[in-house]
Amino acid sequence: MKGVLYGVGVGPGDPELITLRAINLIRENDVIAVPGKEAKEAVAYKIAKGSVPEIEDKELVPVYMPMVMDKEEQERNHRAGAKMLEKYLEEGKNVVYITLGDSTIYCTFSYLQDIVEADGYQTQLVPGITSFCAAAARVNKPLVLWNEILHVVPAAHTMDTPLDQPGNYVLMKSGSHMKEVKDLLTASGRDVNMVENCGMPTEKVYMSVDEIPDDAGYFSLIIAREKQND
Repeated sequence: MKGVLYGVGVGPGDPELITLRAINLIRENDVIAVPGKEAKEAVAYKIAKGSVPEIEDKELVPVYMPMVMDKEEQERNHRAGAKMLEKYLEEGKNVVYITLGDSTIYCTFSYLQDIVEADGYQTQLVPGITSFCAAAARVNKPLVLWNEILHVVPAAHTMDTPLDQPGNYVLMKSGSHMKEVKDLLTASGRDVNMVENCGMPTEKVYMSVDEIPDDAGYFSLIIAREKQND
């Protein structure tokens, strides 16, 4: 029988926020795929190791898919990663691909999943705690109430779009365009919180736009809420 490829979210950063399902899959299987050039340097690996130390004894498979704008290069990288994993699946071995946060939200695993499934192999998604839910909990505020709408958008793709829709916004991956994002947030008049490196040892919390530095890191997540009427 062919193996199964699992896409497993390991949560936002705190090893205590990894699910029992993820822990059990890592413990029960021998092949662990990790996004990046060096498996043991990957954020997802470090999170998993905090809860499952025995991951060090597994066969680690780094899957390097650099973020590039060229679509053809992206496709080549995705296909090369998928083929690498399919070798294990063909041998009847399950592969657990661990990924930061949740495996269904802006996740590179999705590209591998499409290729592997098209090639006739079985895949299974295992959810993890999302970064924006963890960030909301960190600042001790709800994301939405009653009939509010939640917009989840990658900040890099909203530079020319005002934050003027009803409801609250989550801006993900904001770090590389932070100055422009701050201008958008200020113009929106919303209440803003940001958590950088949520759940990690380098975590920082900002409770207003004015506190956010222009050079914030890549894992910077912003929550922008509509102001409530008194």
